[in-house]
Amino acid sequence: MNPADALDIGQAAIWTVVIAASPAVVAAMLVGILIALLQALTQIQEMTLTFVPKIIAILVVTSFTAPFVGSVIFAFAEQTYARIPNGF
Repeated sequence: MNPADALDIGQAAIWTVVIAASPAVVAAMLVGILIALLQALTQIQEMTLTFVPKIIAILVVTSFTAPFVGSVIFAFAEQTYARIPNGF
């Protein structure tokens, strides 16, 4: 394996992680913004108020996007395993 192949695999792995994690991260970000807006409007300054809605949102989004995330990870694994017979 030469350095270009290692860089290509590393880049594909990082991109796969970004794509696979993005639904949960976006959901947590949107819920966090909504809760922060609610806290600013009502002046409730409870630090632990954001955790439960974020966890619920992440669980719901992860359950709905699990097939997509699985297919992205599977495609990366297939791409990586396909390079093995050629010596990367």
